[in-house]
Amino acid sequence: MSGPGAFTQTFASALLSPEAPRPAGLRDPSGVAATRRYDVYRNNVSVALTEALAAAFPVVERLVGEEYFRAMARAFAQEHPPRSPVMATYGAELADWIADFPPLAALSYLADVARIEQARRDASQSADAAPLEPGTLAGLPPEALAALCPRLHPALRVLSLGRSALAIWARNAARPDLAQSRAREVLVSRPHLKVLTLAAPEGTAATLRALARGTPLGAALPIGADHAAIFGCLFEAGAFAADEALIHGDPAR
Repeated sequence: MSGPGAFTQTFASALLSPEAPRPAGLRDPSGVAATRRYDVYRNNVSVALTEALAAAFPVVERLVGEEYFRAMARAFAQEHPPRSPVMATYGAELADWIADFPPLAALSYLADVARIEQARRDASQSADAAPLEPGTLAGLPPEALAALCPRLHPALRVLSLGRSALAIWARNAARPDLAQSRAREVLVSRPHLKVLTLAAPEGTAATLRALARGTPLGAALPIGADHAAIFGCLFEAGAFAADEALIHGDPAR
């Protein structure tokens, strides 16, 4: 393969591989071989990607150490180069990559910690919406409440994790209130201006996934689960978006 396209691919690939040879034929504006310029540029790209990942996954970096994280970030970047110039979104695949990265197999909780951090980043970047206030439903009869299909808040994320992941994240993220949690279900949301991370009762994830499929509220709540605890957690998280048409039973919905 040759031509401008092949050169561009070689140029970009070598940027993410410090051990790769410099692309042949590079020249600076004066016509001199641009070896040093390319090396500086390659280093700047590596540093920028590593810093973007460190900013998005500070607990992961803390758990593995700064030096190891830099090496890990370089390996990740070679497999997942940026697809957007917006670095605030870079690294969305990191949790799944960690789960499949053999050198980190002993840290079975690390991928889940990364999932919490990614969910928090997703929530912070999601669209705004007013959360549904619990009092809005207070006057509805039980049968009307059970028939509702509330719209989920766009910032809401629900996670099903290993039992230690939330506590490990919390101990390294200044969240002592969750440092002893054994919850396997976690809600991340941003109903107002602050990202929330909450331990959720068992059955919360199943409820939300059923609601996302359009299942009415009464059928979405798992049999045997603590429905009051689930409702309390969902409203604390601002899990539902305010929707007047829905509340008043608009038949078009």
